[in-house]
Amino acid sequence: MASAAEQLASNLNFSAFAKAEDLKKRIWFTLGALLVYRLGTYIPIPGINPDAFAQAFSQQAGGVLGMFNMFAGGAVERMAIFALGIMPYISASIIMQLMTSVVPTLEQLKKEGEQGRKVINQYTRYGTVLLATVQAYGIAVGLESGTGIVTDPGWFFKISAVITLVGGTMFLMWLGEQITARGIGNGISLIIFAGIVAGLPSAIGGTLELGRTGALSTGIILAIIIIAIVVIAVIVFFERAQRRLLIQYPKRQVGNRMFQGDTSHLPLKLNTAGVIPPIFASSLLLLPATLAGFSDSTTLPSWANSVLATLGHGQPLYMLLYASLIGFFAFFYTAIVFNPKDTADQLKKHSGFIPGYRPGERTAEYIDYVLTRITVIGAVYLILICLLPEFLISATGVPFYLGGTSLLIVVSVTLDTVAQVQGHLIAHQYEGLIKKSKLRGGKRGK
Repeated sequence: MASAAEQLASNLNFSAFAKAEDLKKRIWFTLGALLVYRLGTYIPIPGINPDAFAQAFSQQAGGVLGMFNMFAGGAVERMAIFALGIMPYISASIIMQLMTSVVPTLEQLKKEGEQGRKVINQYTRYGTVLLATVQAYGIAVGLESGTGIVTDPGWFFKISAVITLVGGTMFLMWLGEQITARGIGNGISLIIFAGIVAGLPSAIGGTLELGRTGALSTGIILAIIIIAIVVIAVIVFFERAQRRLLIQYPKRQVGNRMFQGDTSHLPLKLNTAGVIPPIFASSLLLLPATLAGFSDSTTLPSWANSVLATLGHGQPLYMLLYASLIGFFAFFYTAIVFNPKDTADQLKKHSGFIPGYRPGERTAEYIDYVLTRITVIGAVYLILICLLPEFLISATGVPFYLGGTSLLIVVSVTLDTVAQVQGHLIAHQYEGLIKKSKLRGGKRGK
């Protein structure tokens, strides 16, 4: 079966794509949904003075607001109805994953299968509404504290802003679920992907403008292009890298027939945590500088100003803390999403075993040992990819991230979407082969 799938995959071409009507419908639906999302990032919430807000945002663009603006596709700098983006839903999902590991009731729901997952998803939606409401109210209060940003401050503006922003987030959550069900790829990831990609043309244009004015030399721009290609190749390699553990199944007898033992593999991803570690690490490090940006620097203690100065981009302390937090969250989140004991129990339940290791506790210890070793490599890979843009920004003054979280998300989502497209094409070709074989069988019967 595997060789047949590989042969079909190698034979995929544009003619097969042209015949896959269901796949084309899914792609058009996905593109239409992403177009709706992009239009929403240009519709401002009511009661805002766009010019005054743009001036205030430019002073905070280097903080956590700049990172959120990147994930929201520029909606934050325009204070659009999608300014909160999909981040409250992602935060609620992460919180629920953490709680399923420490709350026995939720852990039991997780083990109940599809019905339990539906209940957990519903709790996640409730958490999204709560987080989005709190964040939207904080944004409304912060906007009123600015000079001339809100045309008519008061409770009416606060309530309307909260309803608009929370409604925008819930609409994006629904839109992402529709893309996942009726389109191609993971809807939530594609929404973030679209927001990041939408900012690339202006970032590239800004870099070329710096080259035209002489702020950046032609050699540096060419070096940036080469480094970008190398970084993308490295990300593709590490995101697809796996350590496969051999799983064997014993011989079994069904009636009077004896079936030979089967073999399979347990794939362990080199980077199990994905892009979560850089997101968490960036948020924690940029939060103090962003909060201080809303205050007058003259009112802060001298020690606070010194700490903020050492936590700036390119500073040694910032680099050290950033690398340490990425490493910590890489191990922490891997432990949350992958449980070696549960995997070992499932193998034992289905009579599978790893050669040389007794089923049960010994198998769990071996899986944990292997997972820990490859997670070290994955964490080092994440640290190097995320620190590279910090060195480039400090050395060349390039006004956009060449790697880090944004490039990880773009490459990972692209790989996942291409794999799903390929899967649909393979399924379509299998269906075509089955229909042909049935037709041939019918003709021979006649």
